[in-house]
Amino acid sequence: MTIERPATWPRARITYSPKVFIPLTQLCRDRCGYCTFAQAPHHLPAPYLSLHEVEAVANRGAQAGCHEALFTLGEFPEDRYPEAREWLNNHGYESTVDYLVAACQRVLDATGLLPHANAGALGIEDLARLRTVAPSQGMMIESLNPDLPAHRGAPDKDPARRLATLEFAGELAIPFTTGILVGFGESRADRIEALEAIAASHESHGHVQEVIVQNFVPKPGTTMRDAPACSMADLVDAIKLARSILPTGVHVQAPPNLIDDIAAIVEAGIDDFGGVSPVTADFVNPERPWPSLETLRTVAEAAGLELAPRLTVYPEFALDADRWIDEGLHFAVLDRSDAEGLGRDDPGAVFPEKYQDAANVGTGAEVVQIGRRSTAWYSGADRTPATVIPQRVRISGAVREVLAGVREGHRVEAEELAILFAARGREVAAIADVADELRAQANGPVVTYVRNRNINYTNVCTYKCTFCGFSKGPLSLNLRGRPYLLEDDEIAARVVEAASRGATEVCLQGGIHPDFDGDYYVRVTKIVKAAVPNMHVHGFTALEVLEGSRRLDEPLESYLLRMKEAGLASLPGTAAEILHDDIRAILCPDKVTTDEWLMVHETAHGLGLRSNITIMFGSVEQPEHWISHILATRALQERTGGFTEFIPLPFVHMASPVYLKRRARRGPTWREVVLMHAVGRIAYRGLIDNVQASWVKLGIPGVLQLLQGGVNDVGGTLMDENISRAAGAAHGQGMDPAELAIQLEPLGRTLLQRTTMYQPFADVNGVAG
Repeated sequence: MTIERPATWPRARITYSPKVFIPLTQLCRDRCGYCTFAQAPHHLPAPYLSLHEVEAVANRGAQAGCHEALFTLGEFPEDRYPEAREWLNNHGYESTVDYLVAACQRVLDATGLLPHANAGALGIEDLARLRTVAPSQGMMIESLNPDLPAHRGAPDKDPARRLATLEFAGELAIPFTTGILVGFGESRADRIEALEAIAASHESHGHVQEVIVQNFVPKPGTTMRDAPACSMADLVDAIKLARSILPTGVHVQAPPNLIDDIAAIVEAGIDDFGGVSPVTADFVNPERPWPSLETLRTVAEAAGLELAPRLTVYPEFALDADRWIDEGLHFAVLDRSDAEGLGRDDPGAVFPEKYQDAANVGTGAEVVQIGRRSTAWYSGADRTPATVIPQRVRISGAVREVLAGVREGHRVEAEELAILFAARGREVAAIADVADELRAQANGPVVTYVRNRNINYTNVCTYKCTFCGFSKGPLSLNLRGRPYLLEDDEIAARVVEAASRGATEVCLQGGIHPDFDGDYYVRVTKIVKAAVPNMHVHGFTALEVLEGSRRLDEPLESYLLRMKEAGLASLPGTAAEILHDDIRAILCPDKVTTDEWLMVHETAHGLGLRSNITIMFGSVEQPEHWISHILATRALQERTGGFTEFIPLPFVHMASPVYLKRRARRGPTWREVVLMHAVGRIAYRGLIDNVQASWVKLGIPGVLQLLQGGVNDVGGTLMDENISRAAGAAHGQGMDPAELAIQLEPLGRTLLQRTTMYQPFADVNGVAG
């Protein structure tokens, strides 16, 4: 059957929230006929979990890779139980909600987990307070039938009261989870009434992110213990009703632990499994354990779907944080997000990060992390990523259609690129497999590298790129070391040393020093050529070149000709970051624009100066911006043919100012890294034959994976790599080709030294390297 899914989701996927369940209190003033969660005080060791206990549970969840801390609690127990009121008074809290706010804040500060507050039918003031500590909140409508026996003795289940809370949440722009309970005495007409009321509230405010369709299961010890359980037919029908009544953008969830046939609810049309905990039970339904992720993945894949983790807030809310999320929570959400606003999917813990001042190391600096360490992979970290490729898989759907077209020789455009970048699970491996087929066709079994040295002649810069951990103002003494400017003799000495160690290229890049005019770059080029005449000078970003020409008031073409006559042989593609001016306004507001970057490289190509394409991804942008970048550079390559390679540069977050100011993600996920290299190979096919992986940012284990997913080049040996290291990368300053060659042998690949222009290197005896 055809399953309708939200139009806001570009792919056939089903989500879940990796969560830890925190039962803050099991005391409740309501007496619902089906509930075993609520307990009397004498059945509990204490009326509330202590903050220490809350943090301990949250820590277990964080260590297991959860993103969500689900706070579930009874409603207003202090109004029924003196023990609850006494505990709150003794601990300095006015109400249960007051304590919930403190508990949410404790979890945020200690673990970075995102609280989801399930506090029941609250007034607007309490909802507003919780909005400052919980990105999302929830409350089940259950039913609007006022005469259900199950709700007798439950004043908080009054339909008007529940609807008022739903409306208040909308007025406050709270991403809200609600739902209906099916089969506990209500009729089909009652379900329709409740779903229509939820839909109407969402139409007014746009705040309902998901609706849970939960089947009633009778429990021993309750007044409804002998009532029949909700039938599978009624549950499936209710899911279909929800899918047909609710607006398209509202997600539909059904708990997978309450049924035996999970495939049936997937077929009925859900697109979310809800919270699944690797460390805690479902305290509301303790007799029903969570299914394993492998079980859910198997069911999803059988239905042609891919399983993906999400946050407490869905992507459409996470990506519109100014409207939907309290400003104080923006970074907490961003720090756990991937580029689509879903949850980061690398295995391991993601803890808040802290750093101390860095020690100077030569002309660079290295940051030192303090406190609890995350165990999940991220770019620049000394961790091995999860194995995504190679895998032989079978997929269906849009990704399969796009890849079939690629194999037939079709060129991918924006729509196809969006489909590929949204890939999850098996689809990622399938894309990488096709990319590697194209790599084999273009490059054969050879893996290339160049022996080179980076010379970063100054880290003093007048520009204010928010991502850069390398440059600094002339008087700054900050996290990343002291300002410096290399003397001419030092530059020459480094070139001579590089040549003595076999380097064929020096890469010249640095900050835009306030004392430089355009002739400085000409002079540095001449210094390199005077020191070692046959050294290839690969130097100066589009920013440096354009700024140099402007400071001399010299036409760009004339200036580049002088640079070429001085010995400049090619330009790096850095300073591109993301070629989309909306993103450049955040990352590099005073730097060259997208059109200026393209213009500099087109001018250079017209003069016979080759260059490359870089993309710095994983900070603040989304896939739509990657696509703009790829299409703009591809169009330029079609005009000039001047680009030699495509080099994805994962954002290294650790000491980047934009991250330290809590305005960026912590770099791309490994899935996104694999996709960027593989999709790049596919997008530039026939125009650019070389795709390079940055071992400095990814580490050799990561590069070895990417070499099986479209990559053919590992870049330079990079003596004195400072820029990534200044941002916090931990992969060293040099790569040993002999060691890499040994690791390539099991892959059936041969390491070959090349020139900057991708010609096989021949030593003085004419022997290829």
